[in-house]
Amino acid sequence: MLEILFNHYPVLLEGLATTLVVSLSAIALGLVLGVLLAFGLTSRYGLLRWPCGLYRSFWRGTPILLQLLLVYYLLPEVGIEIAPITAAILTLTLNTAAFQSEIFRSGISHIPAGQIEAARMAGISAWQTRRRIIMPQVFRLTLPPLTNEIITILKNSSLISVIAVTELMRVSEQIASRTFQPLETYLAAALLYLAVNLVLARFSAHLERRMSGGLATE
Repeated sequence: MLEILFNHYPVLLEGLATTLVVSLSAIALGLVLGVLLAFGLTSRYGLLRWPCGLYRSFWRGTPILLQLLLVYYLLPEVGIEIAPITAAILTLTLNTAAFQSEIFRSGISHIPAGQIEAARMAGISAWQTRRRIIMPQVFRLTLPPLTNEIITILKNSSLISVIAVTELMRVSEQIASRTFQPLETYLAAALLYLAVNLVLARFSAHLERRMSGGLATE
């Protein structure tokens, strides 16, 4: 395994960089869409809740591999040419937005209704209430499940190799086919995935402590 890491680290790191770009781009874009969906899911208007719930059900209820293939092959059929890496980011974004929306919906449900009512009585607009009162608390409440979702997307990104994105898993497959050392190669890839996930978990734990400390001093 160490021999594979030392001899092929440039291409392995290049594949890892692609994995991180795709995964973190999807998480960031999915966060924005997930927040919007969460407010749609908690809306008092049924015409808004119903399509948001349908979207959430589809993207949470179907395999991500199937979603990748549908996006990659369906868009050209309707005249939209898309690069493999763009299709990967788009699919992972749409997928994680559904999961993040449920995380945020759960967080919003834990915000005391009295805070929202007090903001309304104080003349604070609905947008300002969501931005300044609701979402800061929701992010504190949902940081652990959000971290789990980031790690899940990072692991699921290994599937994007099926649409010819040269990320860490595809690079590992190429190295294994050249060296005839599949076990050592995939162990090396596993070590890189594990290292990144441990860093993300530690960073999340640090951020959670910072937020909890700030909340305690308020």
